[in-house]
Amino acid sequence: MTIYDISQEVFSCRVYPGDPAPEKRMLSRIEDGAVCNLSAFSMCAHNGTHIDAPLHFLDDGKAVDQIDLRATVGMAYVWEHSGSILYEDAIRILETARAKDPQAAKRILIKGKATLTEEAAELFAASGILLFGNESQTVGPEDSPMQVHLTLLSREVILLEGIVLEKVPEGVYLLCAAPLNLSGADGSPCRATLIKL
Repeated sequence: MTIYDISQEVFSCRVYPGDPAPEKRMLSRIEDGAVCNLSAFSMCAHNGTHIDAPLHFLDDGKAVDQIDLRATVGMAYVWEHSGSILYEDAIRILETARAKDPQAAKRILIKGKATLTEEAAELFAASGILLFGNESQTVGPEDSPMQVHLTLLSREVILLEGIVLEKVPEGVYLLCAAPLNLSGADGSPCRATLIKL
C-alpha cells in the first residue's frame, strides 16, 4: 500500500490573490520556562489544500458541517491535463475513469496546470460526480472563477482545491480529504491523501 500526501504545508502554502495568508504565533515555549509548547494560528478557510462547500458561492448552500462526507472519502481517479479542460476532455476523462472503476469516476482529480471551462463543469455536474479536485487555488479561471463554481456547487459537487499531485501517477486511488467540522463555514482546510490499494 502506498500513501501519497497531496496537501500543501499550511504556513508556506499558496494563497489566492487577496486572501490573508496563514499565520502562527507561539503562546508559550518550554525553552522560556513554560510547562509546554503551545501555539495558535489563523488562516482563511480557503488557504492551501482545502474544500469549497456550496455556501462559498450560494447563500442558501450547504456549509462545511452539512456536506455528505462520502464526497470527500472514497475512490477517485487522477487524470493529468495541461491547459483548459474542454467539454471533449471532460467526456474522455469520465469515460476513462468509468472504465477503470465506476466508483472512482465519482471523484475526479486533475494533475497539472489546468483550468476548468464552464462547458466541462456543466458536463461533470450533470454526470453526477461528487467531487472535483485540482492543483490550482481555484477550479475556474483565476480572473473570473464565479460561473464554474456556481455550476458545480449548485449541484452540490464538492471542490477540492490546491492539491499536490506532482508525484502521483494517473490512475485509481482511495481519496481521504474530509474537512474540519466547522459549523457554518463556507470552506475548510484538509489533510488530503491518496492511497494506492
